[in-house]
Amino acid sequence: MLDIIRGGNFSLINIIIYLISTAAVIFITLPIHEWAHGFAASKLGDPTPKWQGRLSLNPLAHLDPLGSLCILLFGFGWAKPVQINPRYFKNVKAGMAITALAGPLANLIMAFISVLIANLGVFVCLYTDIGIFYYIAVFFAFVASINISLAVFNLIPIPPLDGSRLLGVILPDRIYYRIMQYERYLFYIVLLLLATNVLTIPLSIISGWVKDLYLFVSSLIFPDNVVKYVSYLI
Repeated sequence: MLDIIRGGNFSLINIIIYLISTAAVIFITLPIHEWAHGFAASKLGDPTPKWQGRLSLNPLAHLDPLGSLCILLFGFGWAKPVQINPRYFKNVKAGMAITALAGPLANLIMAFISVLIANLGVFVCLYTDIGIFYYIAVFFAFVASINISLAVFNLIPIPPLDGSRLLGVILPDRIYYRIMQYERYLFYIVLLLLATNVLTIPLSIISGWVKDLYLFVSSLIFPDNVVKYVSYLI
């Protein structure tokens, strides 16, 4: 939302489409993200997500009000973390890494599909002059952009984000558990960095690299004028 305003795209139709796409992300994408964590853990032998009702796509089982608000304002946010018990994993560190990556990977897959649909929407709009496909393209471009941002944001190696779980694979247990003791305080630091744009700017740069990759792949399928148009949307 704030990026739209700063970018000068403060039109009623852009705001409406952004709000609708953000709602889709909050009520569809975030539950899929958290379900992916739980599904991966369950496949690796941990029954905890199932016991806690997290193997569900019901948004009420996953949403965090503050995290949803941050998605609306900044394009970055979170849901309630899925609880994992690594004692059930045969290989604890590998299991933690797989379950941590499952959520961001789900976001990246959804973003890629959305980019392709956005390109298809622009293609149909340009070559048939059916205007509704433009708004479909804008919708899926916003969905793709937010999904990419979520994936990048969640891979930050700071508790309680998914990337912090990867630290357990790299760091000695003693150092990792000491860091996790300060999870609550580090969470507030993340919020402060988001609010002051200290974190938003580098995340936007990395997200831009992912978008460029997706647009490059799209250029192998769609005409250059279509991909160029989509690049303005996302």
